[in-house]
Amino acid sequence: MTVTAPQGFRAAGVAAGLKSTGAKDVALVVNDGPTFDSASVFTANRCKANPVLWSQEAVKDGTVRAVFLNSGGANCYTGPEGFQTTHAVAEAVADKLGFGAIDVVVCSTGLIGLTNDRTQVLAGAAAAYDALSADGGDDAAHAIMTTDSVSKQVVVEGAGWTIGGMAKGAGMLAPQLATMLVVLTTDAVVPAADLDTALRAATRVSFDRLDSDGCMSTNDTVTLMASGASGITPSLDDFTAALTQACTDLAMQLLKDAEGADHEIAITVLNAATEDEAVEVGRSVARSNLFKAAVFGNDPNWGRVLASIGTTSAQFDPADLDVAMNGVWVCKQSTPYADPSEVDLKPREVSVTIDLKSGPERATVWTNDLTHAYVHENSAYSS
Repeated sequence: MTVTAPQGFRAAGVAAGLKSTGAKDVALVVNDGPTFDSASVFTANRCKANPVLWSQEAVKDGTVRAVFLNSGGANCYTGPEGFQTTHAVAEAVADKLGFGAIDVVVCSTGLIGLTNDRTQVLAGAAAAYDALSADGGDDAAHAIMTTDSVSKQVVVEGAGWTIGGMAKGAGMLAPQLATMLVVLTTDAVVPAADLDTALRAATRVSFDRLDSDGCMSTNDTVTLMASGASGITPSLDDFTAALTQACTDLAMQLLKDAEGADHEIAITVLNAATEDEAVEVGRSVARSNLFKAAVFGNDPNWGRVLASIGTTSAQFDPADLDVAMNGVWVCKQSTPYADPSEVDLKPREVSVTIDLKSGPERATVWTNDLTHAYVHENSAYSS
């Protein structure tokens, strides 16, 4: 049931005609309380879609009672008319549910510059309201898919409380957040300030470490709602750990569905001077098209890893770097070590380990290989 697994939530996913295929394209997730605390994080892209501009204001008071989502069009760079559509759908949802529009987060996904038909969107909102159900989480998760081949859903059980979640995203995956929409729900009793602390801690080591293709979206939104319906207040540490588990699970589902990927690659940087420097090095390798193409060709080309490390500002000795691929140390002290033929890159999961020998910190960044299918998918996905 994903987002409706926790007590106090209903959801729906319906077809409003925004997708030419006739598939579900409008979703609604509603918090029935008794509490309505929330936290959200958004794309760091300075070019933001209309729903993000609306929702950033809506979440400021820490209260969100519903999230409306549509696929089939990003409603980004569609002018004042596009923002008015976002406002109108928030008003329509709020009117149906009996509260103010400022308590409604709105999310859209699809092509930039595509104007969503307001009549269709509003009709979809009304249909989604009519279809709301405690079993509607799966329909909602399918309604937000664009190029996704599968829906992304998760449930994590706490001690008498639950976290549920759904996500969409298959390409344009890069921080902050990757091109994705995520709705997280919990029936734990957690005040808004603690939700914000937990969500930022969880996204920092999950979604923000996912770097599929270096392209940052205009629409990324992650919203967490707490209904308090379980009546149980977990410790902040316990809740953060469970939320991090949920976010990491969803991030890995996003990675596995990255457009046309043949390999999921975990790049772990060890012994960095700071965690930020470990992330910087991992991200540099993750964004190397040469390295990603080598993995696609099952070639353990560690030279491309070292070349990427060298573009960063991290502390390290260029003459003393170690690199392992799938557990085989192919490079030590910046020179060849094990025979690269010992590295088997045929399995879908690939690990790259980099030892900077400069301090105590570490971090993992996730990416995928660069394939013919990725180029085809992103050349064919247009208006």
